[in-house]
Amino acid sequence: MSDVTAVDVLLDGFARVRESVERVPEGLTPQQLTHRVGGTGNPIAWLLWHLTRVQDDHVAEVAGTEQVWTADGWAGRFDLPLPTGDTGYGHGGEQVAAVTASADLLLGYHRAVHDRTTAYLGGLGAGDLSRVVDDSWDPPVTLAVRLLSVIEDDLQHVGQAAFVRGVLPER
Repeated sequence: MSDVTAVDVLLDGFARVRESVERVPEGLTPQQLTHRVGGTGNPIAWLLWHLTRVQDDHVAEVAGTEQVWTADGWAGRFDLPLPTGDTGYGHGGEQVAAVTASADLLLGYHRAVHDRTTAYLGGLGAGDLSRVVDDSWDPPVTLAVRLLSVIEDDLQHVGQAAFVRGVLPER
């Protein structure tokens, strides 16, 4: 049996995100995907789009590549009334409501980002993870910390989406 590496742990973390994302929108209608708990909560469509946009943005930045969102035409497929570089960070109610998409579109984009993420991670060695990717923080942020932060953020948002699914009004 081989030793588990830090990269293996990161790959497992991102795989867990993908597995969770896959389960949330299954069988939901467009209305259910945009349902806002209490009239103002973040809907499933926005949560899945946002977590995927953040992963895409952050991984592309550390990899030095163009985001899947633009490189593979996902921005055009979603055709949202938002700036192309928008990831959802700091959105107000109107911006949240503007994010509408089918389950197939959300899952397709997430799968594409997941594939890009795992390809990037597969090319890393343990020494790469200590590279500083953001020195504006104290202590500076390493690649390992940035990737763990993305996993943590993704898991929080997919958990929120699962909660919203659980409290949806009867179909």
